[in-house]
Amino acid sequence: MEHEKDQTKVLDHREAGDKKAAIDPKEVLDAAMQAGDILLENGAEIFRVEETMERICRYYGIESGNSFVLSNGIFTTAGNEREEIFAKVQHIPVSGTHLDRVAAVNQLSREIEAGSVDLEEVKRRLKEIRVMPGKSKTMQIVASGVGSACFCYLFGGNLRDSGAAFLTGILLYLYVIFISAPRLSKIVGNIGGGALVTFACTTFYLLKIGEHLNYMIIGSIMPLIPGVPFTNAIRDIADGDYISGSVRMLDALLVFFSIAIGVGMVFGVIHQLIGGTLL
Repeated sequence: MEHEKDQTKVLDHREAGDKKAAIDPKEVLDAAMQAGDILLENGAEIFRVEETMERICRYYGIESGNSFVLSNGIFTTAGNEREEIFAKVQHIPVSGTHLDRVAAVNQLSREIEAGSVDLEEVKRRLKEIRVMPGKSKTMQIVASGVGSACFCYLFGGNLRDSGAAFLTGILLYLYVIFISAPRLSKIVGNIGGGALVTFACTTFYLLKIGEHLNYMIIGSIMPLIPGVPFTNAIRDIADGDYISGSVRMLDALLVFFSIAIGVGMVFGVIHQLIGGTLL
């Protein structure tokens, strides 16, 4: 019985090897590129993108594959005296974060290493992951309000301040979803978001809905803060990916400065209109 089991294992390994040998290397590298594209576009770290692409290539028998990943592009090459020459460049614009897609690609890469999916299944799954829907607009708006209220309370505000921050967070994401994201550039959109938060919180403060303007503004502005890109920038720099880390850091700092400009503009106007300080 043990001898038969050993023979079965050998045959299975041979069949798996024959299947891998029959796979077109270009299709493997194209699938690896698609996986890297999805990861990078949706906020994954550089090392995660490179590692996932290497796993896919290695499992399907591409020994000469090399990938160079930047924050907005992937360069993939392969080829030696035994393998066909292949090169591809994919531009990936700096965009938002969708961690569900990142997690789905990570899970798929583990299944590939476990040998539970073939290349055609990988390509089909990657197409499904690429169009995976995000959270609904209603969910995003409510989450913005709840997050703003919680951060306001966490930073020292009371329940009245948190209530005002909740309303401001809802107004902010209505603006982000229906005005800023589809019509405005990142810089103008974040300046407008900072201005809107400051104006709304100041109005609630003057109407005595909230008691601490500073906590209300700090809490309400948190949904605009690019926390994941900023954290990934630090991780990339720590891993030695200085170019990608610097680009992501610059993009995050640009958002910070844009928000600060919006807040400062509204405070300047209010100061000119009513005089004195509100904080």
